[in-house]
Amino acid sequence: MNKTKKLFIGTRSKSGVIFLAFVYTMLISLGFIYLYPILHMFVTSFMSLNDLLDDSVKWIPTHISLDNYKQAIEVMKFRDKIGSTLILAIIPSLCQTAVSAITGYGFARYRFKGKSILMVLVLLTFVIPPHVMMVPRYLMFTDYKMIGSMGVLLYPALLGQGINSAIFILIFTQFFKQTPVSLDESARVDGAGDLRVFLTIAIPLAVPAFIVSILFSFVWYWNETYFSSLFLGSSNIGNQRTITTILMELMQFEDSYKKYIQQVAGSWGAGGSVESIANEAIRMAGTMICILPLLLVYFLLQRYFVESIERTGITGE
Repeated sequence: MNKTKKLFIGTRSKSGVIFLAFVYTMLISLGFIYLYPILHMFVTSFMSLNDLLDDSVKWIPTHISLDNYKQAIEVMKFRDKIGSTLILAIIPSLCQTAVSAITGYGFARYRFKGKSILMVLVLLTFVIPPHVMMVPRYLMFTDYKMIGSMGVLLYPALLGQGINSAIFILIFTQFFKQTPVSLDESARVDGAGDLRVFLTIAIPLAVPAFIVSILFSFVWYWNETYFSSLFLGSSNIGNQRTITTILMELMQFEDSYKKYIQQVAGSWGAGGSVESIANEAIRMAGTMICILPLLLVYFLLQRYFVESIERTGITGE
């Protein structure tokens, strides 16, 4: 009787079957809630038009169609836009991480007048909604003739005003506060200056914080569409070409698809017939193309990302 009770109820050192079943049921249920849209998107992207019109086809397509991805790639101009998208996501992310590390190190290691005021100002940049500063920023970028150029994302990142830069500054500040000051003092005794201490001691110790900052920055810059379409997707200024990303192409997928179909119909001649409206499968294929790089980055760097989250204390522990 006691063995059966321990098996189902458990002990202080070991959980019982009932508790484990409850925990796994909750985890699977919550996981399904988050994974269901992605699974639905993935399955639908491979469906043919007949499968979409057939109510009996739900999760397993009768015929896997790759034409949806081919059309989505052509409509979104994936081959032309992937380079600019990666540049607009990677370079500002690296610049934002570097500036946040330097700023966080300064807040953690140095004492100076106005330090508390500056920290409050950093927090205000995160508390104030970015949409409030939308019009002033647009006017400022217009005066500097930066609309439609990469500078609208690069310069704010270099000045600590990138996407959610305040979060990364706080992460680096708390991380450097936890590192022993004795290491810096030992390096200074050996004749190292502030720059060398930062490069040879602070940066190697802050690798987890760098990983978290780079990954989060990359994801946020990749997914940014509102301000990118406003600052980058505006009309051309002079001979300057505007920059577009894959996500911006996805926003105007319907219009781009209609133009693509007109070109295809024109190449087929007057006798060609083709659908003029993108079906759900083609739209899902375009969405999968947009999130695929993020999924690859997550699966490749999952172990390092989880370890970095634990070491930086971003979970509140």
